[in-house]
Amino acid sequence: MDRVYLDHNATMPLRTEARDAMVAAMDVIGNPSSVHAEGRAAKGLIERARAQVAEAMGAQGADVVFVSGATEAAALALSGRQLRGAAVEHDAVATWIDGTLPVTADGLVRVDDPAGSVLQLANSETGIVQDLPEGLALSDMTQAFGKVPVAFDWSGVQMALISAHKIGGPKGIGALVLRRGLDLTAQIRGGGQEMGRRSGTENIIGIAGFGAAAAAVTQDLENHVWSGVEKLRNILEKALEHRTKGTIFVGKGRNRLPNTTCIVTPGWKGETQVMQMDLAGFAVSAGSACSSGKVKASAVLLAMGFDAADAASAIRVSLGPQTTEAQVMAFADAWVAAWERHRARAA
Repeated sequence: MDRVYLDHNATMPLRTEARDAMVAAMDVIGNPSSVHAEGRAAKGLIERARAQVAEAMGAQGADVVFVSGATEAAALALSGRQLRGAAVEHDAVATWIDGTLPVTADGLVRVDDPAGSVLQLANSETGIVQDLPEGLALSDMTQAFGKVPVAFDWSGVQMALISAHKIGGPKGIGALVLRRGLDLTAQIRGGGQEMGRRSGTENIIGIAGFGAAAAAVTQDLENHVWSGVEKLRNILEKALEHRTKGTIFVGKGRNRLPNTTCIVTPGWKGETQVMQMDLAGFAVSAGSACSSGKVKASAVLLAMGFDAADAASAIRVSLGPQTTEAQVMAFADAWVAAWERHRARAA
């Protein structure tokens, strides 16, 4: 069997729709800040993509500010603000906040002051989905966007982060979505692009790919594509559960992303599992991919009450719309075989 990619939460393969839009955008020669016909054509491409992203986010009544990714969006939204969050937040958000909000053993965050807090909609490692309180200052919707329906206009959230490569768009482009009229201090100043919130000539090619990917995931949700992915996720967990002992599926029975399973196998380091599966032809991860390749005990699992050893014994398997049942079962066979070898050595 060819290599099997099961790390869609790290990045999704580039969608055909996004690739086609990017290739077409390469022929748009104008600078979007120019007033001539070529410049207007480039600007029109950006505004079309902005409308596509807004529609996919349910954010027609909000501003969509294009930036280099969710990490920059977090910096733009949170710099100069004093907000609280939980230890389950992604590093891009955690670096800006007071991470003291309590987390339950089920991975749910208790928020008593929404206007002064941030809360991710879905966790990248466990897939656990949060209930967002009305008036929340900011939500990292990066993992949830495209996998579950999102209605920003109705959510009561003031700002949200999203990234193109999590939905099959290109890497290096994302957006901050915010309530119209909300004040922000630009981090990159200059020509006043993006409504004065992010200066610099826009990444037209990336933006076009982002817009096309957003339109495509809207169709996926309407066609219930992720329901099929969820069935495969459940098949995988059932196969592993029946063939192993002591394996923990984090968040099982809770509201989770349809494609995500976080597997804790006490005594078997996640880093070792990732390497063994890689050699067997399967790409999985031991947590978030945005930590410069570092593998360590998961801060998310520690916040949920796991001890350090168990928190370092987790892997994340995240499926995509192109994943097949044959691939899932092949992974289950390879992982169980590696688990049995590990048990034999440990005996």
